[in-house]
Amino acid sequence: MLINTIDKHKVELAVNTLRMLSADAVEKAQSGHPGLPMGFADVAFVLWMQFLRFNPQNPRWPNRDRFILSAGHGSMLLYSLLNLFGYDLSLDDIKQFRQFGSKTPGHPEYGHTHGVEATTGPLGQGFANGVGMALAARILAERFNTGDAKIIDHYIYGVVSDGDLMEGITSEAASFAGHLGLANIIYIYDCNQITIEGSTSLAFTEDVAKRFEAYNWRVFKVDGHSHTEIAETIEAARGEKERPSLIIARTHIGKGSPNKQDTSAIHGEPLGAKELELTKESLGWPKDKTFYIPEEVKQLCQDRVAELREEYENWQTQFKKYISDDHKMSQLWDSYYKKEIPENLESELLKTIKKDSIATRSASGEMMQVIAQRIPGFMGGSADLCPSTKTYIKNFSSIDRNKFEGRNIHFGIREHAMGGILNGMALYGGIIPFGSTFLVFSDYMRPSIRLAAMMKIQVIYIFTHDSILLGEDGPTHQPVEHLPSLRLIPNLLVIRPSDATETASAWIAALNHTDGPTALILSRQDIPVINRSIYPSQSRLRYGAYILKDSDGIPDIILLASGSEITIALEATLQLQSKGSKARLISMPSFELFRANPEEYKNSILPPACKKRVAIEASVTSDWYEFVGLDGLIIGVDHYGTSAPTKAIAERYGFTAQNILREINKKWGI
Repeated sequence: MLINTIDKHKVELAVNTLRMLSADAVEKAQSGHPGLPMGFADVAFVLWMQFLRFNPQNPRWPNRDRFILSAGHGSMLLYSLLNLFGYDLSLDDIKQFRQFGSKTPGHPEYGHTHGVEATTGPLGQGFANGVGMALAARILAERFNTGDAKIIDHYIYGVVSDGDLMEGITSEAASFAGHLGLANIIYIYDCNQITIEGSTSLAFTEDVAKRFEAYNWRVFKVDGHSHTEIAETIEAARGEKERPSLIIARTHIGKGSPNKQDTSAIHGEPLGAKELELTKESLGWPKDKTFYIPEEVKQLCQDRVAELREEYENWQTQFKKYISDDHKMSQLWDSYYKKEIPENLESELLKTIKKDSIATRSASGEMMQVIAQRIPGFMGGSADLCPSTKTYIKNFSSIDRNKFEGRNIHFGIREHAMGGILNGMALYGGIIPFGSTFLVFSDYMRPSIRLAAMMKIQVIYIFTHDSILLGEDGPTHQPVEHLPSLRLIPNLLVIRPSDATETASAWIAALNHTDGPTALILSRQDIPVINRSIYPSQSRLRYGAYILKDSDGIPDIILLASGSEITIALEATLQLQSKGSKARLISMPSFELFRANPEEYKNSILPPACKKRVAIEASVTSDWYEFVGLDGLIIGVDHYGTSAPTKAIAERYGFTAQNILREINKKWGI
């Protein structure tokens, strides 16, 4: 529906409806951000009314346009749009803005409210998510589009703010998008020049247009309150085929408020009863009505939805014919979107192990080749560390400008953006994305990891060089606190396999963990491969912890370890047993999986009666007290490492069987 064909009075009425729904909701809640919704309402309505393709009855329609409110604090604008355009979000839901259990939380939450494409609020994240969605769309279009049928053919629209553009993740993601020429991105910059502290001139005076032009973006400038100009500019951006587009829309924050427009006072707090009344008066809005939606506006939006319904039905007809005509394509589509894991995959992964001793990063790299062959939607890359993390998928090309048939993504040295882009790819659907770097650099992408966990989306992180035992690179590259800190993130599955065989099971766990992200923690140094004809199956990793070497009868001392430290823990256990001690060794690759077991299983692994417990892990010690108790013994690293060969570090910091036995003797005289 062309905006210039609609009665101007109706358009203005609809725009003011967005403004006042947002202002009323914030006022009722006495909390929120009315400034952006009021200032950006013109742009938003033009976009939704004329350009955005969606179906409120099927919010997950694969070929819908994506609308990302990166400036998540302006959530009431999104909620108002969802309500007007027929999504499952009632006026009563709007009235419950920011209240406990409502569908309208303070910032948009993916999976909580229909029509919300990503959880946003931490600025810059939505920007990066959109880049990931655009990349996923280009990849899947390459797979499924034919000359006769464009199954994937749409745009990623985003609303970004002054604050978004100040964040470092935005620079990383923008550079990446420009490099790949992701022309299916159209971001609209709400340039209102106001932050919480005041004018953006306090800290942000760069030429944004020149900056994005340098990133290889096409840049437009537009009056953010001129409907004709907005429509013409979005149409021009849709015609761009080589570059992503940034539309700089000059807007007035809190437009319509007589005393607070263009001030920081309207950014993040209610207008106040008096100013709200004056605002309604200035906009010609009924002063005695709250949450008012004129019938003309309701009908206008319903007409747009009906119009879009026809487009949706046409796509469905085309898709059904496409699937029925090509059985192979139908199977391929299912393999991407159903993400089924082959039943015999673990045994295939185990067949890749050819050595008696191998780094888990190297074992993982070989296994990834098999996974990529069996699961078409499995793809990803590294922040410039593929040769070290062993994550390059052989026999498949790399993604590049105008080349999206490959499976390898070179993210560049952009860990934070990589995290956000991976989230966007997962949110898009059809893809199981992975990203890799050294464990120590997980710090750079932690906000994105946290949001992946919050959104419960399947992203796989491959973190190698997992401890001080990586050696010569020294303390800057030796993770100490990182493993425990990742374990603190709710809904993040952290797995540190003890050898190549557990690495196979770790991959199976990661692929099956569809309601959250997984972090695989892998070694740089070689680790002996455990002989599973002697010791229990590695598939017991699914329990998070299992008995690797048991005592004769009820144990009088229990050793627990993860990762490479299992080797020395096993040696110590065998020596204790040779001296007559009833020692038990527990391999504990995943705290999260272990906690999920019934109490009966947990008690069978860690009998409450056995108080002598020793944890061995080359990281800070704090998180092991949960399992060894306050009277337990923890052999870890509560300090930074040093630059030296691995063997020297192990001996210096006590990661030897001899030191374990020494410490046990010191504490309990065993």
